[in-house]
Amino acid sequence: MKEFNKPDVKASRYRPEVSTILNKEFFDNFKNTHSKYKNMDNKLLRKIIKKFNQLLYQTVIDTRDGVQLPEQIGWLFIGTCQRSKKDNVDYAKSNKYGIKVTNNNWETDGKLAKIFFSNYAPKHKMKNREFWGFIASREFKRTVAKSYPENWNMYVQVLPGSKIDKVYNSAMYKDYLNKVNKKALKSYNEFEL
Repeated sequence: MKEFNKPDVKASRYRPEVSTILNKEFFDNFKNTHSKYKNMDNKLLRKIIKKFNQLLYQTVIDTRDGVQLPEQIGWLFIGTCQRSKKDNVDYAKSNKYGIKVTNNNWETDGKLAKIFFSNYAPKHKMKNREFWGFIASREFKRTVAKSYPENWNMYVQVLPGSKIDKVYNSAMYKDYLNKVNKKALKSYNEFEL
């Protein structure tokens, strides 16, 4: 057991600059391009966007294959990954006991949940797809953390170093084959050959 060095709570902190997309300029541009919404309040637009995002991430959590985003921007899904080689330190318990305590994820057999975004569209290539990115909101991350231990074996297994689009497509193809086989077994009659 290693001794845990308590962090200096009064030390200066670095806080990254936070920017938001939902600002006055965004809403003005939106109302100019979509004139039928020009009389709508910004607070109501913000609530609509938040509700859509909640429905989106809840669907990603509930379905194994994830969700394809509108306008074929890409897709989101949750993957099961192996534990990292670094120690996953539980800082609250380490601070309490004075020794380094690691979180071993016993509920999930040491597996971790990761939120994956891929913009390798299954149908059409998107121009400048390299510039698209995804950062999950705090609510999304916390909801995944709460629900993952209950259904951890439902999600797609992603091995380190594998290409995400191939893993996702092969998982979808396996699900498709299972559905076809179930339909074939229902209509199968061994006496009618």
